[in-house]
Amino acid sequence: MVLIDTHAHIYDPQYVDESHPDGREDMLARAEKEQISQIWMPNCARETVDSMMALANQYPDRCLPMMGLHPAYVNDTVEDELRSVESLLNENAFMGVGEIGLDFYWDMTYVEQQFVAFETQLRWASEQKLPVSMHTRSGHERNAFAEAADLIENLALPNLTGIFHCFVGTLDEANRAIEMGFKLGIGGVSTFKNGGLDKVLPHVGLDHIVLETDAPYLAPVPYRGKRNEPAYLRLIAQRIADLKQISIDDVARHTTANALSLLPALYANLLPR
Repeated sequence: MVLIDTHAHIYDPQYVDESHPDGREDMLARAEKEQISQIWMPNCARETVDSMMALANQYPDRCLPMMGLHPAYVNDTVEDELRSVESLLNENAFMGVGEIGLDFYWDMTYVEQQFVAFETQLRWASEQKLPVSMHTRSGHERNAFAEAADLIENLALPNLTGIFHCFVGTLDEANRAIEMGFKLGIGGVSTFKNGGLDKVLPHVGLDHIVLETDAPYLAPVPYRGKRNEPAYLRLIAQRIADLKQISIDDVARHTTANALSLLPALYANLLPR
């Protein structure tokens, strides 16, 4: 059984924090033991590029980098940040554009700039035929998924595909994402008692699901509230298997194939071990 973690911030300082004596090497060893073949790394902003690329260069077959500007990092320097993203996308090989999207949860100060950054990066992904990893967190009585979906439908860009990362929406929203040609990134929330995905996942075909941890955030039960890591991906796969009343091997086979189908041509020959 081979699994792919399609969204993990394993370059995060939490993995080398003094409160966690086991560092990234041990974390990666645990992931390998659990047969996590690939870990896809979304970027956040200029400040996270160096640490992400250090891992990508050290483990080119296992740790695959994306390039993008996270909506929570958007502020009045958005133009400079976007120029940096564009330059890096043009000068280096990345497997996707991410983490991009809309975040209405923490602060609404730079929502207009968030939309500019989101649309700009969607256009770059379309032009370069790269999948996107999209963050849509609602709040302040605004539905980020709905507004992101509206923008994507209105733009009608060619070659646009990817993942609605950390999907926690309704069945109608799941079907809308699928109809637009996107996968649903399912993570630790699926294991939460009141996460809501128990009412959605039984009705979603496996062909539309990929697995993710969003490490170091959103650890699945029984590690909820603790630092997350890719080794816990198997718990998420098992939860999906239980909800759909199928084997974890079936979940692994389908979700791994789904993830591989998103890889751009440059990565097409990078098969999981």
